This record gives sequence, structure tokens and C-alpha cells, in this order.
Amino acid sequence: MNVLVTGGAGYIGSVIAARLLAAGHTVTVYDDLSRGHAAAVPAGAALVTADIRDAARLTAALTAGGCEAIVHMAALAEVAESVAFPERYHDVNVGGAEAVLEAALRTGVSRIVFSSTAAVYGAPERVPIDEDAVLAPANPYGETKLAAERLLSEAAAASGGRLATVALRYFNAAGADGPRGEDHFPESHLVPLALAATRDGTPQKIFGNDYPTPDGTCVRDYVHVSDLAAAHVAALERLPQAAGAYNLGTGSGSSVLEVMRAVAVATARITPVEHAPRRPGDPPALVASNDRARRVLGWRPQRQLDGIVADAWAWMSDHPRGYDDRGDTPSAAR
Repeated sequence: MNVLVTGGAGYIGSVIAARLLAAGHTVTVYDDLSRGHAAAVPAGAALVTADIRDAARLTAALTAGGCEAIVHMAALAEVAESVAFPERYHDVNVGGAEAVLEAALRTGVSRIVFSSTAAVYGAPERVPIDEDAVLAPANPYGETKLAAERLLSEAAAASGGRLATVALRYFNAAGADGPRGEDHFPESHLVPLALAATRDGTPQKIFGNDYPTPDGTCVRDYVHVSDLAAAHVAALERLPQAAGAYNLGTGSGSSVLEVMRAVAVATARITPVEHAPRRPGDPPALVASNDRARRVLGWRPQRQLDGIVADAWAWMSDHPRGYDDRGDTPSAAR
């Protein structure tokens, strides 16, 4: 299949692009490089540098690549930033999905795999969370992702079978896939933050130690970026039969202190921690039920927390300045 991957220079998107190529698909990456890295784009993929809201450029890229399918990753994805700038998130995340849909319908694309998020659930009534849980986002980021999900689903329903869509709701993506790893600025995710704190000898701040969890710290479902990529390939290849929404998580949670222990094992160092009050809106636990993805997509996550953290540390050690857009490129060396 000829596939356009929007946001394919980003952390998860670049791994998906590489996995699609390895599976025999032809890939065009579409990314404005505002938060992605050209060095992360795998060899063999064409790169189009353009804004996700530009339907004309999207149409041209789809036409030039002869694309039959889209994996739509491009979005803004920081919760705190979405609270500060909700209009920006609506513009990029919802406006971007509208442009992708417009270009898809113009060019006859028949499959769209959409990168969604567990943030569509907000604070869940029960854990583990299944896809039938109440959709009640607690921040503009989750709201914009849910709006995009609904837009694509409604367009597919109205297309008379010409378009099929699937939404993949990620829990906590982490780890690295060979030469591709996590390099955000600023960074907000626990695994790379804890690894960087360990490397630099600085304390890692822990927000809240009085939650109703086994050790008092928040519990989250960490899923390896390679496993996420495998789910996208599976969903793409199983459309239209696999249309719908799927949670992507391991089905088991790890607390903040458990992450810190995994960091200590991977780095052979102990990171000092600094306890701080809870952050507003942080639920005690967010853990996926992945039964639907296992049953329909045939997807089973292969890696647990220790492997996730070890892979992230190996990448960080190999890329001490991240991708270093001044000239560093991914290296398969380990």
C-alpha cells in the first residue's frame, strides 16, 4: 500500500513510518518539522515539509505518492499547553483533521488510521478502562482528539463504504525503537525526564504520594513505542473490517515509584526524588483494557516496563543531545 504518515518525523510517527516500510508499504512522511526531526524520518520514505492544516498541500502529497491510506499522527499533544492555549489546539488538532479528511475525500483515500489518546476518557469511573467507558475529556487536548475521532467516524459512516477509519487510543507511550527515540522540547513525560535526571544527577519531582494506590503514587499504563507501531500496521492492514476505536496499552499499570526503580535498574544509578503536592486533575490510575485490540487486531504488546526503560536509556545514551538538529542522525549502533 502507498501510505501518507502525517507527523511522521515525530517520536511515534517516525517509528510507524519505519515499521510500515519494513512491512513492504511505500511511505510518504508529511510533517512541518515544528516538533519533529528530519533525522528521524527513515531512509526510504519521502518527506514533504508542510502544515497539516493545508488541504491543498495534503492533496498534492497524496496525489504525488499515489496514496491509498493515511496514518494521521500530526497534532499538538501537551496537556498543560492545551489548557494555556485551547484555541491553538483546536486550530491544529481539529483543523488538521478536517484538512486531512478533505484531502482524503478529494483523492479517493479509502483508509485512515487516527492517532488518538486515552485523554478522551478523562477521569475514568473504573479501571481498567475499556472502549465503552464514558468519553469525558478533562482538558482541551483530549477534547480536540475526541472531536477529530468523531469527525472521521462520521465521515466514514456517510461515505457509503468508500472510506474506513480507525482510532487508536494510546496510553503512555515510552521507550525507543533502535535508532528512533523520544526527543521533545520541552519534555513532559516521566520516563525520559527520570532518565535525564538520573544522568544529570538532579532530583526527579514526584507529584503526590498519597493516592489510593499500592505505594501512594500515580499508576499509568506504559506501552512501548514499537508495540504502538505494530498496532498501527495491524489496524491499517485490517481495515475496513477493523473500523472503530481501540485502546493501546499493556493492561497493567506501573506507579511512579516503580518507574523510578526501573530507571535505577537500567542506569545502575539511584535518582534522588523530590515530593511535591498532587497536580490538579491527575487521576490515581489510568490502565487500559486491551481486549478489543487483542481480539480484532491480533495485537499483543511484547514489552513491559523494564524493557521500555532500558530501550529509552540505550537511545538516550547513544544520543546525549537527542537528534541534535545541527547534524546528528539516527545510528543503529548499540
